[in-house]
Amino acid sequence: MGSFPKYKIFAVGDIHGRHRKLTSLIERLPLDADRDFLVFLGDYINRGPGSREVIEYLLEVGRKVRNSVFLLGNHEHALLEYYRTGLVDHLRTLRSIGVEDTLKSYSNSPVRSLADLSFMPAEHTRFLETLRPYFRLDGYLFIHAGTIPGEDLDRCPLDRLLTVRDRFLQDEGASNEITVFGHTPFETPFVTPDKIGIDTGAAYGNLLTAVELPGMHFHHA
Repeated sequence: MGSFPKYKIFAVGDIHGRHRKLTSLIERLPLDADRDFLVFLGDYINRGPGSREVIEYLLEVGRKVRNSVFLLGNHEHALLEYYRTGLVDHLRTLRSIGVEDTLKSYSNSPVRSLADLSFMPAEHTRFLETLRPYFRLDGYLFIHAGTIPGEDLDRCPLDRLLTVRDRFLQDEGASNEITVFGHTPFETPFVTPDKIGIDTGAAYGNLLTAVELPGMHFHHA
């Protein structure tokens, strides 16, 4: 008789302020909150109407699910970089990726409040500052956008690591781990022998997707 895995891993794709989709998806996952791992791949904010509600819900999930892992997306990174540096280039980036929707969710806060994150409760700011760049477990690499072929994961600048697309997707080099990623939206999950992409365009009104591993079952909301 074969042995059953001691836990399952669930990874959730880009949420982008879609609070209702998020709660619906999490509620339907066959998740053991004391044993299983629940990994979120970043991009919790912007574009959708409920960024504040999403972060509040993720904080609640973190308190209930013992093995919760929250990764950094390029949208959170851009916000933190503007907060840390004040550089106008980061503000331009934020305005081009839907930060106004996030401000609206925080009681229609003004753009100037992005500079010091004063529109956010302190607990939300701490949440953003503790997001991980990646997470490894059981032969899987969980990361927001992907890896850059030939470059050391820990030495690659975050702004490149969190926005890579074609170089990563087109790389067919042998890999000893399976990369589970978001960032690049697909109509249905993207699956190759060493890549699983689960951003299915929730930001644009399409499905929010989670993958259950190691069985590779997909769940949607």
